[in-house]
Amino acid sequence: MLRASRLLVTALLLAAPARAQDIHVLHRVDSLESWLRHRPFEIIDFRGSRGEGDRTQRAAIQFPDNLVILVKWARAAPGGEVFNNVPRYELAAYELQKLFLDEPDHVVPPTVARTVPLDWYREKIDPEAEATFDDTASVLVVLQYWLNQVTVLAEPDLERFQADTAYARHLGNLNILTFLIRHSDSNVGNFLVSLDDTNPRAFAVDNGVAFGRAESQRGTAWREIRLPALPGATVERLRGITRDDLERALGVLVQYEVRDEALVPVPAGESLRRYDGVRHHGNVIQLGLTSDEITQTWDRLERLLRDVDRGRVRTF
Repeated sequence: MLRASRLLVTALLLAAPARAQDIHVLHRVDSLESWLRHRPFEIIDFRGSRGEGDRTQRAAIQFPDNLVILVKWARAAPGGEVFNNVPRYELAAYELQKLFLDEPDHVVPPTVARTVPLDWYREKIDPEAEATFDDTASVLVVLQYWLNQVTVLAEPDLERFQADTAYARHLGNLNILTFLIRHSDSNVGNFLVSLDDTNPRAFAVDNGVAFGRAESQRGTAWREIRLPALPGATVERLRGITRDDLERALGVLVQYEVRDEALVPVPAGESLRRYDGVRHHGNVIQLGLTSDEITQTWDRLERLLRDVDRGRVRTF
């Protein structure tokens, strides 16, 4: 195992580009999204994210050109979702941030949905695996880029928040997103912060308990605005978001057609049923936020802006 770990580290170092985007994300985000969605790969290492028996795994995947990338691997439950395993919430959190944060400020790492053949999954990973949806022979997984040079964000460092504007800005961006998605799982490890003092980015890497009324038994500390102030530039960008923007970004997150029992990704169309998050009609399957979930997100955005305008939430 030690030799295998050394070989994996060597492969990752060789695969890193000469000029990384930053130390946390070593490739362009649009490239990562495309690779993780579409490129064939082999799994060269597969283990629990935090230990044996975890719901999610850390996988090292190798592409045909020998590029190796670490990802968090989360298989969807049969039917598409269960408590604390809701792929559409993970995807929605990732897409929502793009409406008000630029790529270097993203607080959710590149996160995509991918389908793989059931036979492949049973051969390579789990012989007992089930198809995600009835009448198909595919497994839906969520792949999230595994960040580099980060550590657990147990609690905000309020002294540093007052003294370090960059730290305050990144932490504020994180809190804005967690508030908007109603993040309801403060489990240790769900939030990370950079080890680089010159670029102290903060991240939310598990957003499966969000948007709805469910909450984890491990706390909901990030569900509300918990910082002394928020970055004014980010708040101003929130003012430019419309209810229609949320509908377009979150209403249909991914869409598939069932062809010969395989789930084939296709461009997103109109929502089949706005009151369901997982929609299956004929040979089409969609994942997206419900109209109620989008409305609640919009209500939280408006409430945050009202609180800023009334002085209840300060900005810097």
